[in-house]
Amino acid sequence: MKKVIYLIGLLAVMGCKGNGNDSQSTKDELCEAPSFCADSAYEYVAKQCSFGPRVMNSAAHDSCGDYIANTFTRMGAKVYNQYADSKLYDGTPVKMRNIVASVNPDADIRIIISGHWDSRPWADHDEDETKYHTPIDGANDGGSSIGIMLEMARILQADMNEKGDSAMLRRKGIGVDFICWDAEDCGTPEFDANHDNDESNASTWCLGSQYWAGTRHIEGYTARYGINLDMVGGNNTVFYKERYSMQYAPTLVDKVWSIAHSLGYSNYFNNEECGYITDDHVQVNLGGIPCIDIIGADNEGIGFPETWHTVNDNIQNINKNTLKTVGQTMLTVLWNE
Repeated sequence: MKKVIYLIGLLAVMGCKGNGNDSQSTKDELCEAPSFCADSAYEYVAKQCSFGPRVMNSAAHDSCGDYIANTFTRMGAKVYNQYADSKLYDGTPVKMRNIVASVNPDADIRIIISGHWDSRPWADHDEDETKYHTPIDGANDGGSSIGIMLEMARILQADMNEKGDSAMLRRKGIGVDFICWDAEDCGTPEFDANHDNDESNASTWCLGSQYWAGTRHIEGYTARYGINLDMVGGNNTVFYKERYSMQYAPTLVDKVWSIAHSLGYSNYFNNEECGYITDDHVQVNLGGIPCIDIIGADNEGIGFPETWHTVNDNIQNINKNTLKTVGQTMLTVLWNE
């Protein structure tokens, strides 16, 4: 993810944060969703980290990919594995694997919840320059998204097991596709001479979603909308309205933020906009499906979370309250579709 654009954008809006209390919705107007279990999501994040850094072409990467796919399958989802070859910024060949887990796969109306599952091969934003070439655990930057998605899938599958038309997804004719993007976080490192060359740098990020945008896991696949999650489990986190999201799907952004405020999460979901972020949602939008990005920033207004692209992005810095906030918001969005 070319997150440096986001950092610049955030710095541009420092000092203009709103208090997030202008939502017109009330909690009483919402259909109540099941309770999201942050403890369970946390364990899913910890399990991913237990394999080691999930960098491309590594045993840890392959083993964690199997774990994610098998866990979704065990929950009753229909899993598609999308394998592809690609190259890193320096020409290194890599093996990619997008994992798509479909709940209620026969429904015509599809909604995408997505996030990347790979981790950064370099701690190139660490304070210690000697650690720049150290792969990171990616507990928040990648792992938190998948942890939330796995817990959502568990809850949705339990709902699908309800009899008759009592299951929410079956009653509304909606299916959810959890897309786990690969090779999102392997873009040009900061220590490379070409890092600041925007034209050559942008295409080195989000390789998995780039591939999916041109080759869907199902021919002709489309969805009503998508929500991409990134860095959604850190400490001191706030979520701004990202500008590509506002460009492509402003109504969806406002809906999600309004629901979050109605649930009491206005301290997390700030109504101010931040900069443009080249994240996986951009490829989904370019593919014709409106998609927004929920991506964590530091609530002090200094940019990305302090663990971003450092060796400190580990399980010790995952916050269950942040996982709960995002997970409960996502479930409530689905229950009010």
